[in-house]
Amino acid sequence: MTARILVVDDHALVREGLAKLLSDHAGFEVVGEAADGFDALSKARELKPDAVLMDLYMPGLDGVRTTALIRAELPNVEVIVVTASEEEADIFEAIQAGARGYVLKSASGAAMIQQIEQVLQGDTGISGDLTHKLVSEISRRGPHIDDCTEVLSAREGEVLVEVAQGATNKEIASALFISENTVRAHVRTMMQKLHRANRTQLAVYGVREGYALEGRSSGRLNGVRV
Repeated sequence: MTARILVVDDHALVREGLAKLLSDHAGFEVVGEAADGFDALSKARELKPDAVLMDLYMPGLDGVRTTALIRAELPNVEVIVVTASEEEADIFEAIQAGARGYVLKSASGAAMIQQIEQVLQGDTGISGDLTHKLVSEISRRGPHIDDCTEVLSAREGEVLVEVAQGATNKEIASALFISENTVRAHVRTMMQKLHRANRTQLAVYGVREGYALEGRSSGRLNGVRV
């Protein structure tokens, strides 16, 4: 099935380059382009694409605010930030706004396509080095008291450990000896329990609550904080 993509960037050359890259890939169809946040929001409403490639720094309505507006109004539309910025704060704010992926413009075409495909398959699209930056920013902002009172099952906690470490559904299924459909079901349930809008926000929660610590299922497991 072909994924319908909206490309957003205030530089025409970048938009055209991204559109050409995606159009040359059999799995993608570029259904529109936008030069700023207001145009992006309007076209997202009109076209209802599967995903939006979103620049961060744009005049008027920037990428973070546009991402938040699109995700609030069109929750089935995934947003993948494509930017030159490697700043920890930018990564954090984009993910908090609802972006499911964060790709650098310096990435290779193959890497960018892979991360877009991961998002469309229900995973996150953030490279390992940027994930480390995200964790650093979460740590820098200090401890957070979450208002969630829901309890995760032991199996959900195991899945969240993997999600927080950036594993794909396929990798989680292999590690825990369960099917990918079961992984997806656990992820959906946890997003509902923890009031997270998407998988990336779930991963951020997992990192913040200690699930990303290798070999530990920290957090609320069977009602006990460990």
